[in-house]
Amino acid sequence: MKKQLLAFLAFLSIPIFSLRAQNKPLETVGHVDLQKYLGKWYEIAAFPQFFEKGCTCTIAQYSLKSNGDIAVKNTCNRNGKTTTANGKAVVKDKRTNAKLSVSFFWPFSGKYWIIALAPDYSYAMVGHPNRKYLWILSRKPKMDEATYRKLTELAASKGFDLKKLVTTDQSCN
Repeated sequence: MKKQLLAFLAFLSIPIFSLRAQNKPLETVGHVDLQKYLGKWYEIAAFPQFFEKGCTCTIAQYSLKSNGDIAVKNTCNRNGKTTTANGKAVVKDKRTNAKLSVSFFWPFSGKYWIIALAPDYSYAMVGHPNRKYLWILSRKPKMDEATYRKLTELAASKGFDLKKLVTTDQSCN
């Protein structure tokens, strides 16, 4: 009975801890080697955004531009056709390279903060400090369940509302 009561109380405290995490500054990874981060990333899951409505098989491709900025090319399948969006990312925190600003339509830009990164750069998790944007990315179209669970638990601990998280159909990749 005591264990059940403790488990119930722990369950009730989850929203409180989540609210506390939402009010804390969003922590990023300690350092990103941009050369290792460049390349193709498959979207495994994300908070749905208007600009990705109807998308499947979403991929982000990052490459270094001659001026030091990062070229961003996002592609997805929408209604049987490939849709492409080109933008650029600029590193905002040169000490860590983990905070970037991404723009697809000047003068609008969004914060792109790398909040989890595999030591071998096989997966990444990107969020916005307002916790309204979240992406789980992988170098492969599929991610093993243990890694996915680890990342979602980390996202929840950082104050992201996992009820909004939707897995991305990567069946065409």
